[in-house]
Amino acid sequence: MTMHTDAVNWTSGGAVHLLDQTRLPHETVFLEIDTIDAMVEAIQALRVRGAPLIGVAAVMGIAAAARRATVDGTVSHDNEAALRWLGNACGSMARARPTAVNLAWAVERLREAVAQRIDAADGEDSAEVMVACLREEAQKIWDEDAEMCRAIGTAGAELFSAGTSIMTHCNTGMLATGGIGTALGVIRTAFEQGKVTGVYACEARPLLQGSRLTAWELARLQIPCTVVVDSAAATVMSQNRVGAVVLGADRIAANGDVANKIGTQNLAVIAGRHRIPFYVAAPRSTFDLEAATGEAIPIEERAAAEVPTADGVSVYNPAFDVTPADLITGIVTDVGVIRPPYGEAIRGLFD
Repeated sequence: MTMHTDAVNWTSGGAVHLLDQTRLPHETVFLEIDTIDAMVEAIQALRVRGAPLIGVAAVMGIAAAARRATVDGTVSHDNEAALRWLGNACGSMARARPTAVNLAWAVERLREAVAQRIDAADGEDSAEVMVACLREEAQKIWDEDAEMCRAIGTAGAELFSAGTSIMTHCNTGMLATGGIGTALGVIRTAFEQGKVTGVYACEARPLLQGSRLTAWELARLQIPCTVVVDSAAATVMSQNRVGAVVLGADRIAANGDVANKIGTQNLAVIAGRHRIPFYVAAPRSTFDLEAATGEAIPIEERAAAEVPTADGVSVYNPAFDVTPADLITGIVTDVGVIRPPYGEAIRGLFD
C-alpha cells in the first residue's frame, strides 16, 4: 500500500495541517494554514522543505486559500475574477523558492487544471468550480508523489546487496516528499529487504537538515544512523565504511546535472575518488528539460544570518550546488534507474 507523508494533511475545515520542521527534533508543532502569505512564509522559512513536499504543500495551500477567499468574499464568482485571483496566487507561490522545480511544476499544473475546468463549466459558479478543482488536483498531486516515492524506493533497493552501508545528505524522506521519500525511500525499502545495515547522515550545514531531520526520521524507523559532520565525509569514505552514497535532488537538468543541497558536489567528488557508487533519487517532476545544463538552474542564496560569524564579516550562503552528470553513477526515478549517457536516457523518461 502506498504510504503518504504525515508532515502535511487537510484539516476538517479545509485548511492545511502542516508540520513546522524548524521545531524538530525537540518539538512537534503543527500549523494551520489557509492563506497564500502564510504558505509562502512557511516555504521560505523552511517550515516545509524538500522539493517534492514544497510542491505538494504549495498546491494544498492554494486550495485552502481559495476556499477561504470564497467564504470571506475576497474573490468574486465570475470567470475573470476567479482566474485573476488564481493567477496572482500561483505567481506568489511559484516565486517562494527558485531552485526546486517541483514547486513551479505543481503550481502551473494546478493553474492549467482550473482554467480548463472553468472553461468547460457551463453556467456554474466559477469560484465554486475553482475551489472544488483546486482541492481535487492538489490531492492528485499529493497522491501521485506518494506513489512515485514508493516506486523510487522499489527501483533503488534493487541496486544494493546485503550488508550495504549508505551515506546520505540533507533530508529526503517523509519530511521532504509526499510519501516515504526519494533517497530515504530507497534506504527505507532496502533496509526492509535486509540489504542496508545502517546510514551515515551528513549534518548538512548550516541548517542541519541531516542531523536534525534525517536522524529523527531514521530513529523513528529504527534504522541504525550515525551522524557525521560534513567535513568528515572524506574520512568516513576512506575508511571503507560506505558502500554507496544516495541523495535526492531539487532540480535535474536535461543533461543529467543535478542541483541539490549545498555539499552534494563535495560528496560526489569524494565518492568518485574512492570509487564508491553515487546515486541520485528523484521523481520525474524534478527534471527540467528546459534547463540544458546545470548552468541554467537558478541557485537560491540564503540569508547571511544562517551562518554564525563575527560582526562585519561577509557571508556567501548558497542553499544548493550543481553536481556534474559525469560524477553520478545512476539516477533512480519512479520508472526505473537511468545511467549515462543521461541526455538520451532522460529524454526517454518522457517519451
